[in-house]
Amino acid sequence: MNTLVSTSLYNCRISKLPRNLRNDLSLCGHNFRRTSLKIINANANEVDAQTVEEPPQNEELQPQSKETSTTSTPLDKDLKKVVQKTAATFAPRASTATKNPAVPGTVLYTVFEVQGYVSMLLGGALSFNLIFPSNEPDIWRLMGMWSIWMFTIPSLRARDCSKNEKEALNYLFLIIPLLNVIIPFFWKSFAVVWSADTVAFFAMYAWKFGWLQKAE
Repeated sequence: MNTLVSTSLYNCRISKLPRNLRNDLSLCGHNFRRTSLKIINANANEVDAQTVEEPPQNEELQPQSKETSTTSTPLDKDLKKVVQKTAATFAPRASTATKNPAVPGTVLYTVFEVQGYVSMLLGGALSFNLIFPSNEPDIWRLMGMWSIWMFTIPSLRARDCSKNEKEALNYLFLIIPLLNVIIPFFWKSFAVVWSADTVAFFAMYAWKFGWLQKAE
């Protein structure tokens, strides 16, 4: 109400002024409105420009995350190359350059697979002194302790297996000898060494095949 009364009084006073002054006042009011609209538009454009310029700040953060991911992958690749080269040098492999006939679905593939896991079980029985029992350390218990490295891994590597399984077997071919040499310094037990080899075997398979991720 106060604004309406003030505007009406203002209009009445203007109507009493001479005609030339009224025209000047109307022109001034018109110019004032134009300048105020220009200022509002300029401010709006500045706000829009700021909002458009903000995303590049986020884009500057993205290359950093890419650099961190790229720095971790070369280490993994180098480790894989070293393990693959070492296993290819010392691990048993085919004597000819022909294609591996032990492909999935063939009898030879099944023979190698059964041979690998049976030798693991027999090695466990020898390590736990269930077969050829004796009160003293003998060659049979020693063979049982090394059965996974001597028989299981070579038998499984002889197949035409997948890339992940081949990498797991290459890692195991290098890890198991370290376990078999280090553990007896702390615990002189054939059964403990064979158990550690078995745990390492299935843990490596779980890592390479992502069994834990699938379970989650």
